[in-house]
Amino acid sequence: MASALSDKLSHLVKSLRGQARITESNVGDMLREVRMALLEADVALPVVRDFIARVKEKALGQEVLGSLSPGQALVGIVNQELIVTMGDGVSDINLSAQPPAVILMAGLQGAGKTTTTAKLAKHLIEKRRKKVLTVSGDVYRPAAIEQLKTVTAQAGAEWFASTPHQKPVEIGLAALDYAKKHFFDVLLVDTAGRLAIDEALMLEIKALHAALNPVETLFVVDAMQGQDALNTARAFKEALPLSGIVLTKTDGDSRGGAALSVRQVTGAPIKFVGTSEKIDGLEVFDAQRHAGRMLGMGDILALVEQVTAGVDMAAAQKLAAKVKSGAGFDLSDFLAQIQQMKQMGGLSSLMDKLPAAMAAKAGQVDMARAEKDIKRKEGIIHSMTPLERAKPELIKATRKRRIANGAGVQVQEVNRMLKEFEQMQDMMKKMKGGGMMKMMKRMGGMKGMPRMPF
Repeated sequence: MASALSDKLSHLVKSLRGQARITESNVGDMLREVRMALLEADVALPVVRDFIARVKEKALGQEVLGSLSPGQALVGIVNQELIVTMGDGVSDINLSAQPPAVILMAGLQGAGKTTTTAKLAKHLIEKRRKKVLTVSGDVYRPAAIEQLKTVTAQAGAEWFASTPHQKPVEIGLAALDYAKKHFFDVLLVDTAGRLAIDEALMLEIKALHAALNPVETLFVVDAMQGQDALNTARAFKEALPLSGIVLTKTDGDSRGGAALSVRQVTGAPIKFVGTSEKIDGLEVFDAQRHAGRMLGMGDILALVEQVTAGVDMAAAQKLAAKVKSGAGFDLSDFLAQIQQMKQMGGLSSLMDKLPAAMAAKAGQVDMARAEKDIKRKEGIIHSMTPLERAKPELIKATRKRRIANGAGVQVQEVNRMLKEFEQMQDMMKKMKGGGMMKMMKRMGGMKGMPRMPF
């Protein structure tokens, strides 16, 4: 959806350049393209109609201000209406209740409820400093209880044991009693799902909701469901007082329509989005930033947050002090820089948050190959002895052959990595000498930058 909308809108911005006013004619051209992009993204038809009508009403007759073209002004209107449709602002978890605050996870089988339960546990532990207990009420799916046990351990939360022979309400009440006695702040209840909506599922989850009286009832929906998400959302909305939505698998080959459809059908705010399969792959949903991504404007704020979270500030300061003291930049430092990059989520994760124009240029680089190259460099350095890392000048032909064999690469690749290290080392020497500005100016006039480790 992001690329479809972005491509269509950027084309219209160019075609409407030079016109001084937004007219019914040029608005009609643009809205046809937007309508097609939304329908191709599996946004529900009633939602598309309502969205297009709002954009048209706001756009017609609007004067173009300053240096904006009609196309640019229309993109601004579309951006604002996307934000309104998905729910303006940020809606985080409500924990204002007598502990333990119960959060009920609802949704169909395969939507990612169990993994999302663990991701939410990790979020509450790290971001809200809460003591979290999880429990599985899914007594039908094979290994569901064990799966929750495993991912809960990865999240750093505590798991309450249950068995397939128990009733979901019995499990929920036992977990709640345990949470009260052991002073947990939050109890996350993973519920059973089905492959499709059925009466038995709805009766069961209604009974569980009535017994536990949760402060939050989160509807977990697969972003790749498309039109089916609409029917699922409507059924759960009729059965439960949904307080929020979690969109999963937004990093997959999703056309993105669920974000618009589900919000409008349920009236509940989107609270979280699953951004990867990793246990920390959960983000608080921000409609403004999500709309920016959809329109190819990128999400620079998320990029900054990701980089900041991934950088070990103590290690960075230690390296800066080492370089300043003249101690030199060695291969262990080079390895640390590569590992910092991995902690930030890798190249592809960072590129996803760049604006479309920048991402297009970055896209000329083979990301899969670049990621492999990073791993190869890491393997080469790991094959060296501590002395070789500290004194790279010792690495001659015999040592290079041994290192190449250890890393499973050719000697030429060891040579290439050492050459890149030397370039990085030269840059560090210039920084030490206070020549940073001169170096930047010199690099600005160069056709090719020296290759970095990432």
